[in-house]
Amino acid sequence: MRALIQRVSQAEVAIQDATSGTFDGLIEGEPRRSIGRGFVIFLGVGKGDGEAEADRLWRKISKMRIFADGEGRTNLALGDVAGEVLIVSQFTLFANCRKGNRPSFADAGDPAHAGDLYRYFCAVALRDMGAVSVGEFGADMAVSLVNDGPFTIWLDTDEL
Repeated sequence: MRALIQRVSQAEVAIQDATSGTFDGLIEGEPRRSIGRGFVIFLGVGKGDGEAEADRLWRKISKMRIFADGEGRTNLALGDVAGEVLIVSQFTLFANCRKGNRPSFADAGDPAHAGDLYRYFCAVALRDMGAVSVGEFGADMAVSLVNDGPFTIWLDTDEL
């Protein structure tokens, strides 16, 4: 699994309404899903990924100390600052651009399995955090965020 984590002061995702093509239609009763201070996690599922990788990745993310303490040092984790999380599926994190100018996504997980694992990861985060918003797997989404820092971190379970 791969994750691109951005520390944010605020963020939201709007899911495109398939019938109108706009991003402001009601999706699952919510027109937009937003968070305040916390992390936006762009999550990609690769071939061979499973629940063990999802658990390991979430443990790493949830304990990352990248919020400033009283002395201005990055020493606090999400739980220490009552941070929120927005998780957005992002198969393009598995883009392979070695050949030509058109990315290959052959290393991304099968959509059915990847969707299940994305939902599993979201459930694990919700169990630990409570304040979790999510995108919709496979949907066209408009993501807006205010990167705080800026602070952006790349994680790959093959390297953890």
